[in-house]
Amino acid sequence: TANFSEQVVESFPSDIPTGIYYGWACVGNGDVHKMVLSIGWNPFYKNIKKSVETHIIHTFKEDFYGEILSIVITGYIRPEKNFDSLDALISAIQEDIEEAKRQLDLPEHLKLKEDNFFHLPEGKITNN
Repeated sequence: TANFSEQVVESFPSDIPTGIYYGWACVGNGDVHKMVLSIGWNPFYKNIKKSVETHIIHTFKEDFYGEILSIVITGYIRPEKNFDSLDALISAIQEDIEEAKRQLDLPEHLKLKEDNFFHLPEGKITNN
């Protein structure tokens, strides 16, 4: 899981509804992977600040702290909600991951994996 900094979270459009999304993510100049994204307050953990957390559906060999994380959000799964237990939260996360995998295998989402956004020339960073 990769968390965006407070500064990045504040730069997200304020009208994006909180909830669980899916799409594509790329760390540095690496490969593009499926991802699930949580935007919101994480009620189970009683956050006082809005967060944007990216769960990349891939096992990395090492940490990637300090790397640039590029994401493309392609769809919405569900609104955020509170859970009665950690087990219920974990179960919902697993269901979200499976739904993201199914959706991202569809041609209309799969084509975005190859978008030029992920292949910007070195040193060209955008914030949109």
